[in-house]
Amino acid sequence: MNHKIALVNGIIYNEYNVVKEQCLLLEGAHIVGVVPLDRIPEDYEQLDVAGDYICPGLIDLQVYGAGDQLFSAELTLESLDSIENQLLSQGCTSFYLTLATNTLDVFKQAIGVFKQSNPKVALGIHLEGPFLNPLKRGAHPKELVIPASPDLIENLLCDADGVVKMMTIAPELLGDLCLDLLKEYNVLVSVGHSAANFEEAFASFDKGISAVTHLWNAMSVLHHRDIGVPGAVFNHDRVNASIIVDGIHVDYETVKLSKKLLGDRLFLITDAVASCRKGIYQHILEKDHYVLPDGTLSGSALTLLKAVQNCVQHADISLEEALRMATLYPSRLIQNPLIGNLNEGSLANVLVFDQDFEVRRVFLKGKEV
Repeated sequence: MNHKIALVNGIIYNEYNVVKEQCLLLEGAHIVGVVPLDRIPEDYEQLDVAGDYICPGLIDLQVYGAGDQLFSAELTLESLDSIENQLLSQGCTSFYLTLATNTLDVFKQAIGVFKQSNPKVALGIHLEGPFLNPLKRGAHPKELVIPASPDLIENLLCDADGVVKMMTIAPELLGDLCLDLLKEYNVLVSVGHSAANFEEAFASFDKGISAVTHLWNAMSVLHHRDIGVPGAVFNHDRVNASIIVDGIHVDYETVKLSKKLLGDRLFLITDAVASCRKGIYQHILEKDHYVLPDGTLSGSALTLLKAVQNCVQHADISLEEALRMATLYPSRLIQNPLIGNLNEGSLANVLVFDQDFEVRRVFLKGKEV
């Protein structure tokens, strides 16, 4: 029998609506809807959330690990399970498990592990690399950044069974044959770690690339005589961009400017890594971010709810808009209408948090975790 739950006495944030003095009904794995209190069916269990905020479970399209689990260093089912559980505790109910530039063998091992798993939170894999521009490699090892070719892409994806959902590439170094092949495999292609000038970046968007990875970080700069990748994003009317709002990767004033220019095309990611002292990526926690042993900025220590909080408290973004940046907008980009909203029939992935941005309750497919 499906468990029936009514979340009452909360403020409900769903897409462009903020609803008070109503309740959210969950039945089994799906949302039933938002209804007035006097229309709660008798067979529903009422859970009083005591004035807290209710929103869709958060969606992170770029996260490498959590806690002490960096997936690329472990490549195990146990590591993936641990990452999922930690992200759930943070209110993130959907994510792309991300690997930074590595050997093709490691990428294929990761794909193999993912195929063996039965992920409850991870929607697929995001490969950030290896087809990047070495001039903008950031924390990615130079020796592992390689040129793309149809043969390499075919070798990487032919047995992936569709688990690779997203790939970050440098478009100025990716030929049309490679881009077409990625499209054939239904991979969402995103521009990142790129030295593309404005014309190159804009042309790649016109060819079907629909996203940009961590706007401002590891890409050509916005210069008044060549506005680069950022300028191409701003001047295009379709491309979306992710951004890391930790106050370290991007200054909050830059977040404000980006939001004004991109509106609903700007969405949140954490780019979160995990403490790791082995393998290629040895991430060292420095208070509120991670660095490589040589001091290079390597990843964030964000949770997605903290990124929402930072938007509200430091970037003049309303709570309802910041929540859309972590729910509705990424779900639109990956074309998954069953998540990122609280509409009838959508998955009952729900976050309840308080005014201090502390997680109170998390539901995954209708079950509290």
